Amino acid sequence: MKILPFLALLAMPFAGYTQQKVFNITAYGAKADGITNNAISIQKAIDDANAQGGGTVYIPAGKFLTGVISLRSNVTLNLAANAVLLGSAKRIDYGEGHASPLIVAKDVQHIGITGKGTIDGNGDELLKDVFAMLKAGKLRDSLWQKENPWGQTQPEEPNRPKLIGFFNCAGIVIKGVTMKNGLVWVQDYRQCRDMVIDSIKVESNTYWNNDGIDLVDCKNVKLTNSFFNADDDGICLKSSDRNSSCENIYVANCTIRSSASGIKLGTASWGGFKKITIKDVKIYDTYRSAIALECVDGGVMEDIDISNIQAVNTGNAIFIRLGHRNKDAVVSSINGVRISNVTVDVPKGKPDKGYPMEGPEVKGNHNIFPSSIAGLPGHPVKNVTLQNIKIVYHGDASKTVAHVSLDSLASIPENPHDYPEFSMFGELPAWGFYARHVVGVTFKNVTLSCPGTDFRAACVFHDVDGLTVDGLKIPQVKSLPVVVLHGITRLSLKNIQIPGKSKNKIRTR
Repeated sequence: MKILPFLALLAMPFAGYTQQKVFNITAYGAKADGITNNAISIQKAIDDANAQGGGTVYIPAGKFLTGVISLRSNVTLNLAANAVLLGSAKRIDYGEGHASPLIVAKDVQHIGITGKGTIDGNGDELLKDVFAMLKAGKLRDSLWQKENPWGQTQPEEPNRPKLIGFFNCAGIVIKGVTMKNGLVWVQDYRQCRDMVIDSIKVESNTYWNNDGIDLVDCKNVKLTNSFFNADDDGICLKSSDRNSSCENIYVANCTIRSSASGIKLGTASWGGFKKITIKDVKIYDTYRSAIALECVDGGVMEDIDISNIQAVNTGNAIFIRLGHRNKDAVVSSINGVRISNVTVDVPKGKPDKGYPMEGPEVKGNHNIFPSSIAGLPGHPVKNVTLQNIKIVYHGDASKTVAHVSLDSLASIPENPHDYPEFSMFGELPAWGFYARHVVGVTFKNVTLSCPGTDFRAACVFHDVDGLTVDGLKIPQVKSLPVVVLHGITRLSLKNIQIPGKSKNKIRTR
């Protein structure tokens, strides 16, 4: 996908007022003592800038504590170097019910957050107050004393404030700022369009569900040159509206560390994802998948192009899942995914071990999980191309830990309604790649390596119509067969490099 013409136009809404008045929050009584709640002063500066046709609300160096503030049209919030906008540690400052984001914007246009300063959610101190209110019965929460499927106990997401929440806004620039210490999604951009996000830094390991950035049903977005260190997914695209989608999204030159997945489309996938380009991304110390493409709520995923991804110490390489988690009859579709120039190093141990909020251990006995493409019976994933892919698996597998026989492929659960993640099927009969219920999959110049010991096949393809392999290299033979083809129609195999003279390297059933 080409960089769309809208990208060149995004800065234009700001050109008309970049020379307009600067509104310094200290002129409105804001105090940089880290104690005074400056929400009223900051909001007055924002409102005045809006009333005068637009301008820049300037936050000078210092620590300015604040509660919720709302951006208005034609206003940019600019944080000076060494400026800290510190979120209040009092949960009541975010509202009595559903917690408001710290910085909120709704139905406005031509807005921005820029500068070299920091937005600090003050998560550790705020969490203490959340729990104090829960214990005192001042917050309604049905989950905070219950263990979730991942073995965690935590307050509901609506009781934890996000740092940024923009809803139905257009003409957005987020540039240069650092965001840290959130209690839930750090940035929630929902139904927004015409966005430039550049050179931001997100450090948010304070608590669970801390996605670095969430683009929900957004259109015309350029996200570049940014860093994310998040407890949950790093860069995450979601769709919560059956009548909308994420569309025309361009992501490039970013670095991600995550205790979930590095790049993720989903899990929420009601409308879908169209014309998504992601390139030149480095991923490290990431617990789940480097690339996770999940369409499970009835949405449409199409025209996805992901390239030039380097992932080290990452728990899983590629996970593509079409499921049916939604309760209605609409079934998701995935058609047209290209992933190219990807290298992933999958360790033996837990890749995010030692980080403040590690990803939850996978329950049950299992060996290392392969990459996978998994559709549903009668609803296959369609037209996936993997080109110039190199994946190294360092784990050692043992039948005493877990074992699925190649004669029992039909026993592998479908789990159509389950939460999608690379471990959702339990133990799998392949160490490198597992594909099931796919129409049109191409492997071109794919190398799968396993320096350790493993008793499983390298690749298992099951119920695939249209499998084209042109260049598959598997340097180490761990067991025979190396490649299993079960229920394959329209098959083309060329340039397969597997050492040894055995005639049983490839098994067809």
